[in-house]
Amino acid sequence: MTDFGRELPETDAFVDVKLLNGGSMTAHYHKLHAGDPAEEFRMYNWAFYIYHPGQQRHIIWDLGFSSVRRTSQDAADYSPAVAEGPFVEAHFQAPRESIPDQIQRRSGVAADQIQIVIISHAHFDHCRPISRTFVNAVAWFGPGTREFCAPGHLVDPTSFWDGRFFDPEDRATERWQTLPGPWTPFGPFPNALDFLGDGSLWIIQAPGHMPGNLCACARLESGEWILLGSDCCHSRALLDGAKDFARLSLPEGGDFCLHTDLEAARDTVARVRDLKTRRGVHVALAHDTSFIEDGQDPVLLSLLDEEGRAEWAAALREQRPF
Repeated sequence: MTDFGRELPETDAFVDVKLLNGGSMTAHYHKLHAGDPAEEFRMYNWAFYIYHPGQQRHIIWDLGFSSVRRTSQDAADYSPAVAEGPFVEAHFQAPRESIPDQIQRRSGVAADQIQIVIISHAHFDHCRPISRTFVNAVAWFGPGTREFCAPGHLVDPTSFWDGRFFDPEDRATERWQTLPGPWTPFGPFPNALDFLGDGSLWIIQAPGHMPGNLCACARLESGEWILLGSDCCHSRALLDGAKDFARLSLPEGGDFCLHTDLEAARDTVARVRDLKTRRGVHVALAHDTSFIEDGQDPVLLSLLDEEGRAEWAAALREQRPF
């Protein structure tokens, strides 16, 4: 039987978390939810700025979309396979205000003060090179990411994976490491890392979506916990069990699924659901906007700036890029 019985660790430490606009793209409901119609909608994308006041650590969780994709290959933020394929097909839009500018406006922190970029997984709506923008930062990935994503596009031009991270060191440009552990239990999850050493921010292995996939749990000053759920699932309906994961048969044979290991993804979502329902953790999935639309979770709403709440509500009603 799965052990969901462990309690969350006790700590007085906390971090400040701000939700950042990571842009948007078009998506289709039938690729998310089993049995849904092939109806198009605009899917939004969250990133997060995390600040530890005691340690003065400046951290970004995920990077969202960038508009830098059609200049020279050295300057582009995406591999050609991504820039010429999904970017065009899904009408990806960078946020109106860049991630560095959002952090500067809301916290007064410049891009060169960012020390750490934690990338939940290597998909292009979460991951891109950091060395030109966050010049003093090191990126961190979950275990198994390099093995799954190599070779990247510098070695194999058809690869979706970014060779500036995952190709050999003589070709890579990015400073990054694999999170080393030690991995210990956190609530229902067996493998989590006390990233800042005081219990305020836990990085959690979250199998299913792709190898190396991560989520994170952060304690706020109020004592509330927030789970940065990344792509453990793509909607609150999946998290709450109202919908099932889509798995589609392709005309040319084989299946399409947003998760490389669907059973592992189901197990991860069950653990996230346990955090939400039994332990009162507030879950912010990377592409879920329902908390803005229904206004029912004041803790998640507090991660947005006051002005941004009204603007986001308008963008969602109109299903437009923001």
